[in-house]
Amino acid sequence: MEKRLKEPITSELLRQAKRLGFSDKQIGRIVGKDDLEIRKIRKDAGIIPVVKQIDTLAGEWPAKTNYLYLTYGGTTNDFEVSSEQERIAVLGAGPYRIGSSVEFDWGTVNMVWGLQENGVKEVSVINCNPETVSTDYDICDRLYFEELTLERILDVADFEKPKGIVTAAGGQTANNLTSKLAKNGIKIIGTAYEDIDKAENRSKFSEVLDELHILQPPWRAFSNLADAKKFANTVGYPLLVRPSYVLSGAAMRVVWSHEQLKRYLEEATNVSPDYPVVITKFMLNSLEVEVDGVCDGKDVIIGAIIEHIESAGVHSGDAMMCIPPWRLGNKIIETITDYTTKIATAFSIRGPFNLQFLVNADQVYVIELNIRASRSMPFVSKFVRINLISLAARAVLGKPLPKLPKDMWRKTNSYGIKVPQFSFMQLEGADIILGVEMQSTGEAACFGDSFYDALAKGLLSVGYSLPKEGSALITIGGAENKEKLLHTTLLLKSLGYKILATEHTAEFLSDKRIGNVDVVYKISEPQRKPNIADFLYQRKINFIVNVPSTSTLEKYVGMLYDEYQIRRKAVELGIPVLTTTELADSFVKTLEWLRNNETTKKPLEQYESFD
Repeated sequence: MEKRLKEPITSELLRQAKRLGFSDKQIGRIVGKDDLEIRKIRKDAGIIPVVKQIDTLAGEWPAKTNYLYLTYGGTTNDFEVSSEQERIAVLGAGPYRIGSSVEFDWGTVNMVWGLQENGVKEVSVINCNPETVSTDYDICDRLYFEELTLERILDVADFEKPKGIVTAAGGQTANNLTSKLAKNGIKIIGTAYEDIDKAENRSKFSEVLDELHILQPPWRAFSNLADAKKFANTVGYPLLVRPSYVLSGAAMRVVWSHEQLKRYLEEATNVSPDYPVVITKFMLNSLEVEVDGVCDGKDVIIGAIIEHIESAGVHSGDAMMCIPPWRLGNKIIETITDYTTKIATAFSIRGPFNLQFLVNADQVYVIELNIRASRSMPFVSKFVRINLISLAARAVLGKPLPKLPKDMWRKTNSYGIKVPQFSFMQLEGADIILGVEMQSTGEAACFGDSFYDALAKGLLSVGYSLPKEGSALITIGGAENKEKLLHTTLLLKSLGYKILATEHTAEFLSDKRIGNVDVVYKISEPQRKPNIADFLYQRKINFIVNVPSTSTLEKYVGMLYDEYQIRRKAVELGIPVLTTTELADSFVKTLEWLRNNETTKKPLEQYESFD
């Protein structure tokens, strides 16, 4: 068929190609035309898909479920939609994968329910994941089990003729289609596509922040290595580098030298005027903070201010998060609240949004704005007992938000902790070190009467063991990290845990007079005893503190293979590994808390009514 498509296209050839599953984009690529040109050619020729109903009763009785799909393998539609009824379509999040999971399905379903509660008579969903609630045919009026591509959504829209489409509930997958849909005549229900584009375009976003006198980390877009090096010399390393067209952490790297910068730009990306890279100053020793909220264009409701437990540099999808913030002062919180209100109204947001901040040396910097539902929104909604997506449904329809109490997240008298779930065991050879690219495949949200109550539940929920006694292996890179974890090691010692350490870490602890630290040797030196590998296989290590060095020298040479071997073997044996100073400290203090306390057991409370 590909060979035949290189010949002059006839209507019959085009129809056959569509029946064989060729998309407009694939056909366009073969014949040298834009996908929208192919779309016009086939529509002019009357080549359009028909809507068929999935037989959910296996032919035993007539199926009446509105579980639908589009196909070129038919000539008639199984049913027609009413021309009198006003309807809205909602885009889901597509297949589950790293970066898009059940949180966005929650957003999709609650958006459907919210629209129905606010008077929308018919709500359709377009999504293609059989594992989701949004693809249960009784959730919405009509479910189109289809891929989330421009071609397919336009086909559905041609059939449905909706008042508009909501793209803000299905995460970045749906959000990426906003501009293309709008340019093809589809009304976007919620924030205008021009404002979404202004937030997604780094230059336009930066201009708005400058007008609002809001700080952001130094950044620039580059199309050649020479200019990138000049910028690096000006702001200094480390730098965060990514292609300008990539979102959600994909293809991001932290680089620490000219050599790494050159290698990344030459090997990892195609740098040219058409494909520039965005380079941002990476601020070490910073806190990362997020805000989930809803805006109706004028009024802003902040669901919560959320603090990452790890320092900035771990992707928000992989970081542990805490409500309320546990290290932020009132002045910082007031600044974040002020910035959030200014930014949400400046972008005329009508619906859900997520705003990300850095806090460095008591200065607040804005990282990015996502005008859509976030993966932390279900967590925040359940914590404050206000369904943010239900509120967002009002906002996207142009209705005013209700007047709610300020700072609801501060008045719950409890703590919420979100802990990521990883699948490293199923990924052969994967390293568990976290960075700016997302790796988690799920998460657990737990609430408690104290920070450590909630954290203990969260850690247990994702598979950590919290031993009351035993041995801890400590291997820490870099003098700064060793100093940071000195108090943590002393606390472990006072709790009665046996301390094992690699040579350099043991030498440091000995100099600090920790006392009774047993030296163990590297996995790569099996002849030296006692050896870490033996202790791991014999289950003589209950958990591991393995924090890689942040020193510049080690960043040049990459991660040490011995450290990787320890982490990998531990994962394969189900032994907890703590790879950041913040997580290690919180983990040990949780063990201390459990000595005299038990985790609380309370039912999840219902959402509050805001009418």
